Amino acid sequence: MVLLALGMPIAISIAVSSMSTLLLVIPFDVAVFSSAQKMVGSINSFSLVAIPFFVFSGIIMNNGGIAQKLVDFAMLFAGRIPGALAITNVIGNALFGSISSSAIAASTAIGGVLVPQQVKEGYDKEYAAAVNIASAPTGMVIPPSTAFIMYSLIAGGASISSLFLGGYVVGVLWSAAIIILAVFLAKKRNYPVIARDTSKSVGKILMDSVPSLFLIFIIIGGIMTGLFTAIEASAVSVVYALFLALFYYKTVTWKDLPRMVVQTVEMSGTIMFLLATSSMMSFAMAFTGIPQAISSGILGLTDNPYLILFMINLVLLVVGMFMDVAPAILIFTPIFLPIVTQIGIDPVHYGLFSIMNLCVGSITPPVGTGLYVGASVANVKVEKMFKPMIPFYIVILLVLFAITYFPQLIMWLPNMAG
Repeated sequence: MVLLALGMPIAISIAVSSMSTLLLVIPFDVAVFSSAQKMVGSINSFSLVAIPFFVFSGIIMNNGGIAQKLVDFAMLFAGRIPGALAITNVIGNALFGSISSSAIAASTAIGGVLVPQQVKEGYDKEYAAAVNIASAPTGMVIPPSTAFIMYSLIAGGASISSLFLGGYVVGVLWSAAIIILAVFLAKKRNYPVIARDTSKSVGKILMDSVPSLFLIFIIIGGIMTGLFTAIEASAVSVVYALFLALFYYKTVTWKDLPRMVVQTVEMSGTIMFLLATSSMMSFAMAFTGIPQAISSGILGLTDNPYLILFMINLVLLVVGMFMDVAPAILIFTPIFLPIVTQIGIDPVHYGLFSIMNLCVGSITPPVGTGLYVGASVANVKVEKMFKPMIPFYIVILLVLFAITYFPQLIMWLPNMAG
């Protein structure tokens, strides 16, 4: 934490702190050799092939200008419901976030279109911003999500397919909670009901948006039917995204591909380096017995599984406020996973609620980056967003509580798929 506070990059901070820890107990040459071996071995995994593929497909779709298409599609379902534009924002964030694998991209692309539109139609700016902020991270738990792939690797092979299927359920529950609250507040405040723009026919909207959305159904359908694995789905997603961008929408040209490939390499390289240094940290912690010490400390306080889960949730929420989802997964999974498995929690179940925890932290003050980005998109001072966000925090935490203590809510789909 001290190194991060000094501005050192996360991956370097992890490597330096891990090496410093190892040097306390083993000679320098052994520490360097063992660390290098662990770093190389950790990224020499077939499962990791999915990461650059999913990153590439997200970049292709993100550059394909599909935000407005998804907004139009969502409006078909919102109809003349009170708070229709807010509902559209939630659905749009979930769909675009899942395709782009970025809460920030969803908040900016979808919120940038819908927040000004809501204000224009008479919605309070803070309400519109709160809906956008609260729903932006939903796409991070709706596959394809690199967070689940990273967790699977660190967790020692937890099923990626099961994590993906459970992630859909978590994303739907989170989105539904925000929609219900948004409709309730819209009715209470008598916000105007907005009719759909009839200048665009239903057929034209479907022709524009459904092909993009079909990517999600290809992935989930292929996995559930056994047509391909979650890893193979990543390559399929790239082929499909290229087809849409180059030939269907024609929003991307062949000349754009080298730039997008470079973006993919840069992003994937960052993720891989984080994975490599985190494996070094896992080795250091395992060698020095840190996870066992923490586990013994927590289990020494209480053996009540409900209290243990509460403490873990509380820690992860705080961590999510200060740290991005990816490094938080890499750092805290080796610490908490042994504890939850000891009290009988399924690793897939833990992966789902822990990642949601970290996503919630990303929109929580004082440091949550999603909160600041969402406030910036709405052109609202961040301090004015704390009060409007309170009811949204409450419903999100209720969902988090439900999926933590009632695993059947999210595990039925993975269990059904086997």
